[in-house]
Amino acid sequence: MSEMALTADHLVVIGRGRLIADSSTADLIARSSQGFVHVRTPDADGLTSVLRAAGAAVHVEADSLRVTGLDSAAVGELAALHRVVLHELSPRAASLEEAFMELTKDTVDFRTEVSVGMESS
Repeated sequence: MSEMALTADHLVVIGRGRLIADSSTADLIARSSQGFVHVRTPDADGLTSVLRAAGAAVHVEADSLRVTGLDSAAVGELAALHRVVLHELSPRAASLEEAFMELTKDTVDFRTEVSVGMESS
C-alpha cells in the first residue's frame, strides 16, 4: 500500500460491486479520520487536561501526545492560552493503508476471527 501512495495520483475503490471512492490519493487520505496532531511538551499532564476539557482525545505516548478531535491550530491556541510550552506541534495525516481500511471496513467479505480452545483428555 505504501508503494501505491507514492505512485498513484488517482484511486478508484470498489467493494462488493459498488463504487466506494473515486478521488485523488491525497483527498482519500485527507478525508480519513485517522489523522492526528503530534505534540511534544514538557507539561504533558497540563496540556492533556486542557485538550480533553476542549473535547479532544489524547493518547499519551513515550515522549509525546497523539491528539485527535482538534486540528493543530486549535491545539496551539489552547496551549498558548494556558501558557503551555510546546517543543513540537505537527499535523499527521493518516497513511493510505489506514484510510483504505477505514473506508472499506463495512464492505469486506471475509473477516479473521481467532478462537482458542482447550480440549481435555
